[in-house]
Amino acid sequence: MRFLPIFAALALAACSSMPMLAQEAPAPEAAARASARPQMVSAANPYAVEAGLAVLNAGGSAVDAAIAVETVLSMVEPQSSGLGGGAFLTFFDGETGEITVYDGRETAPMSAAPDRFTGPDGQPLGFLQAATSGRAVGVPGLVAMLALAHEDHGRLDWAENFTPAITLAEAGFEVSPRMQGMIAAMQLRSLPFAERPSTRAHYYLPDGSPLPVGHVLRNPEYADTLRAVAADWRNFYEGEIAEAIVAAVNADALPGGMTLEDLSGYEAIRRDAICRAYRVWRVCGAPPPASGGVTVNELLALLEPYDMSETGPDTLEGWRRFIEASRLAYADRDAYIGDPAFADIPVAGLLDAGYLAERAALIDRETAIPVALPGTPPGVDAPQPDATAEPGGTTHFVIVDQWGNVVSMTATVESVFGNQRMVGGFLLNNQLTDFSFIAHDEAGNLVPNAVAGGKRPRSSMSPTIVLDADGDFYLATGSPGGSSIIAYVAKSLVGMLDWGLTPAEAIALPNVVARGDIIRIEDSFPAELAAGLADLGFTLDANRTENSGLHAVIVQPDGSLLGGADPRREGVVGE
Repeated sequence: MRFLPIFAALALAACSSMPMLAQEAPAPEAAARASARPQMVSAANPYAVEAGLAVLNAGGSAVDAAIAVETVLSMVEPQSSGLGGGAFLTFFDGETGEITVYDGRETAPMSAAPDRFTGPDGQPLGFLQAATSGRAVGVPGLVAMLALAHEDHGRLDWAENFTPAITLAEAGFEVSPRMQGMIAAMQLRSLPFAERPSTRAHYYLPDGSPLPVGHVLRNPEYADTLRAVAADWRNFYEGEIAEAIVAAVNADALPGGMTLEDLSGYEAIRRDAICRAYRVWRVCGAPPPASGGVTVNELLALLEPYDMSETGPDTLEGWRRFIEASRLAYADRDAYIGDPAFADIPVAGLLDAGYLAERAALIDRETAIPVALPGTPPGVDAPQPDATAEPGGTTHFVIVDQWGNVVSMTATVESVFGNQRMVGGFLLNNQLTDFSFIAHDEAGNLVPNAVAGGKRPRSSMSPTIVLDADGDFYLATGSPGGSSIIAYVAKSLVGMLDWGLTPAEAIALPNVVARGDIIRIEDSFPAELAAGLADLGFTLDANRTENSGLHAVIVQPDGSLLGGADPRREGVVGE
């Protein structure tokens, strides 16, 4: 792929040669040049990796680089994330060893009510109707979250981190095969994206055909938005940008009711990470309203009584255990996780040692658990129903800087191209469809993930950081994929921690998603193992395209870094 010079403004501070992009370890001569604290970026697009490295080489921190990476991804991978969406960022402080989670999850407008996705007939709206309507758009949290993280951990001026994306927006970038395929698919499916004036003018040729692969796409309107945000991040939430967002959300047959006050009142949140020991490591992730930190840790805890190292990825028993742990953890997640500001979330109960031992014992069998039901952890009376559809238009990246700081960040606009509305050169999210479309249980009580004004919908995002026995950074991982994120991330962790695989090897393992009683297996899953699972009583949905986007970085015994990027997408690793 031909690179355009997106970091010319940072060239004096950067290395004299182009950054090395690789899936595996650096060449010996590159390793010899590396500092005692090497740096690395693993992200879903080469342009974004190049931008992150430019900032790191200019003396920026991992958070500075995250701003550069995400503002480029917003443009070159708009189907997945961007300024109009939200994110969770898990940060490891290389000096103190502390882990902080920055919550940039979107919020519902204050006017939102539990029946937001109920039609005139009293039934839930169809997902596509809801997702492309104004009702689906949440108040974007990404910009405020990055500003909060930068306030704590930035080393460069806030504005400097926007230079790569502004330069690229003006010069243009080559449309990638994946992006082109997404644009074409929207037209083939007759979705609003292909017909709305803003998106049609930007992503299709004058004759209406999708932009071809290699087309140099410029976005001067996005450059203007970035200049405004670079001058002051609050310009995103007040003034012309905010007015354009409100107008777009409310110009719909099903208007969203978002106001300028909703935008100006948005606040990102610092949260304590959910951390739990797994064998000799400590696994840390994002807390509710993200479900990843709890559910990934519960899934691993259910595997802990079993010697997974003896049942590797080529064994039926290894995958049987992984599937059953997934089913049980997902069942609990669906029943109990929501926004802790609006519901009592039994985090301590779900990770209680006695409760986990009871759940893990269910895996000690020779055939499939007939039905995977949620348990009743300490502190709750009974599980509640859930009706949340969670498609995956999301991205993930990992950054390690020269001071040993680490960012593991997952960002999203929810569905592919989000709400399919474009303002200021970026796309808006449809994040509110991550709320349950059924708001009440049979007794009339609100379920944990019901819609409410100012509430954050439950997320599957699982930006994960693992520490070693000494409390030092060991690895970081994460993925897009809607509710499948948890299975993807857990697979990568089991692969690296239990099965001794490199990041690239763990990422390349076939994906197996066991949420509920139908097990989705990727088409690369070995046929003999699939037959064995069927013989054990599992119901398989085989030959699925489980399109994870895992990115991971691990510390090797000599202190160097080894990264991996998911071959299912267009990511690379750079250092």
